[in-house]
Amino acid sequence: MTKRATTMEQMPAPGFPLPEPDPVHDCVECQGLARQREAARQQRDHTTVIDCNVKIRRHPHGVPTDV
Repeated sequence: MTKRATTMEQMPAPGFPLPEPDPVHDCVECQGLARQREAARQQRDHTTVIDCNVKIRRHPHGVPTDV
């Protein structure tokens, strides 16, 4: 017979947040996301700030499209 746990295991500790990505200077999409991120920050909309960071980080720069 298995022993029943009476306490919860400790939650895993989250890692440190990633540093905020810099938008690529000559990328229209990155610059637009950076402006949106700053506007969201001023409105204290942290969810949108994080969303913009993810989009900037994942935006493909210099990736060949004909591979």
